[in-house]
Amino acid sequence: MSEDNFHYGGQAVLEGVMMRGRRHMVTCVRRPDGQLALSSEPLSGVFTGRLRKWPLLRGIIVLAEAMVLGMRSLMFSASVALEEEEEKPSGSSNAYLWAMVAVALVFAVALFFLAPLFLARLINTGDSSLLFNLVEGLIRIALFIAYLKLISLMPDLKRVFAYHGAEHKTVNAYEAGVPLEVAPVANYPKAHTRCGTSFLFVVVVIAVVVFALVGRPAVWLMVLSRIALVPVIAAISYEITYFGARHRDSALVRWVLAPGLWLQSLTTREPDDRQLEVAIAALKKVVEMEETA
Repeated sequence: MSEDNFHYGGQAVLEGVMMRGRRHMVTCVRRPDGQLALSSEPLSGVFTGRLRKWPLLRGIIVLAEAMVLGMRSLMFSASVALEEEEEKPSGSSNAYLWAMVAVALVFAVALFFLAPLFLARLINTGDSSLLFNLVEGLIRIALFIAYLKLISLMPDLKRVFAYHGAEHKTVNAYEAGVPLEVAPVANYPKAHTRCGTSFLFVVVVIAVVVFALVGRPAVWLMVLSRIALVPVIAAISYEITYFGARHRDSALVRWVLAPGLWLQSLTTREPDDRQLEVAIAALKKVVEMEETA
């Protein structure tokens, strides 16, 4: 693909898939009666403007976008599942959306950035700043893998992970130029280099390097650094993921990306034909909107 070509991507939701285009977002969900419900909307200029093209800054914008758009799509899918579909969120639902985003962000920072710090302090690493940060990093990686493994065992999430696999297969097929039909799409892998799971794994690894540079100052400074440097780590991690996705034919890049692709085995499952239909419908719709805009 050329530099100007846009890479479609998405996210699995309850009984459905969200697909994001350059200027539009489409969420497709299967209703309880088996029919498909589609929700489409233009994206805010915050997520489509020039700032999204700036290296490093775009990583922070993409992270915020993933949380906001993902939560909005999740709310739509939940309303469809309860047969209470709403075309546009109300003021109260918008407030609820932002509250959920804030809670999710606080939880992620507490679990993956602060908890490893305090757990590492329980281990005797002597006066070595390097050893302390290495132990903290290993704890962070272990917590991340354990968290993915734990949620992969939850029955309610297994179908969501199947839709995650359907989303990846559909995007892989589209990027390969094959027709967006169930049979050919089913042959494509359920892992993708631009997956959020791979991105988060890069985040926890890059955090080891960044926090090592901070050293081992007073506890309150370490806590502050674990919070304040999250956007910096996200920005660096996005650039690495972005570079890897554009150079995935390189043997070295494939080797570096391999752990993240392996972890996707925990967050994706093989979809059935009906789940593939949903992902295909979402991508077809957003491509159509992009081409006619």
